[in-house]
Amino acid sequence: MLSSVIPVRDEVDSLQALHGELADVGRQNGYDLEMIFIDDGSSDGSWEMIERLAAADPRVRGIRFRRNFGKAAALSAGFDAAQGELIVTLDADLQDDPREIPRFLAEIDKGLDCVSGWKQVRHDPWHKTGPSRAFNWLVGRLTGVKLHDHNCGFKCYRREIFDEVRLYGELHRFVPVLAAARGWKIGEIVVNHRPRQHGRSKYGVSRIIKGFLDLLTVYFLTGFEQRPQHLLGTCGIAAFAIGLVGMVYLAVLWLLKNLTGFEAWTGWTIEPLHQRPALLYSIGMLLLGAQFISMGFLAELFTAYYGRSARPYSIKSRVNLPDQVAGKLRVPSAPHDRS
Repeated sequence: MLSSVIPVRDEVDSLQALHGELADVGRQNGYDLEMIFIDDGSSDGSWEMIERLAAADPRVRGIRFRRNFGKAAALSAGFDAAQGELIVTLDADLQDDPREIPRFLAEIDKGLDCVSGWKQVRHDPWHKTGPSRAFNWLVGRLTGVKLHDHNCGFKCYRREIFDEVRLYGELHRFVPVLAAARGWKIGEIVVNHRPRQHGRSKYGVSRIIKGFLDLLTVYFLTGFEQRPQHLLGTCGIAAFAIGLVGMVYLAVLWLLKNLTGFEAWTGWTIEPLHQRPALLYSIGMLLLGAQFISMGFLAELFTAYYGRSARPYSIKSRVNLPDQVAGKLRVPSAPHDRS
């Protein structure tokens, strides 16, 4: 089975067309296809459209959140509900072309575990494409996973990846990085990127700042998830060493100042230590170093003794979800559910 996971937020105008395109691709290629639509707090009738599609097509699954939890949470719910051996993610705004799906699966057949789309020709404004290029370069430099378009939502994965990679916050764009850190094989293909026909982009300028902060999180998780003290402790030792050098320097000055006749012999006037800014800086670096090392120990304790947190979403209702999947997701009962 092939599962398509589609986050939805105020996309009522495009859902029927997207369903038709996915159904055509499944029929033409003989796929055992399920379509999972996750309504992430829509207010435009998207859920009602999903219910209509599900009533007409048993392959359509619907999950509705109680409010907007974000794209990562929507994808996480879709991955938890997916029953296919392979999972394709795409946006609901019709900019991703479902006819590219066979090309993704061909790359998976060659031995890859995750295939990311590359919108080489983009139909987006410059203020989105420019920062995106810089961001992709920075991700490649910091993580070693060099993809042209980490932000592309059109991707294909082996289902087993999500037994090991957990999404929260806005880490959905970094799934290939997180997967590569665990040894999965990553690749990319150029995909057709279509102009937006309905709705508007959900991302603004704040995405740049959030993306950079998420990148720092991913850098920490991929490099130091099981050994946080290696990073925090290194920073702590460096700060402690700088503070210690400063204190040794000040101690030498104090000895010289109290050495009888030293100032008269050398002509060098040594200021009292309490008037020197270096004293405050040195003490500050010693305290900072101790804090970093303490944080490292606490992080090690959390890593060793605490498991994964609860799922980052809350489901209000469902449609066409099999009982075993609904039970796994702890979905509320749905008396009118056709499953």
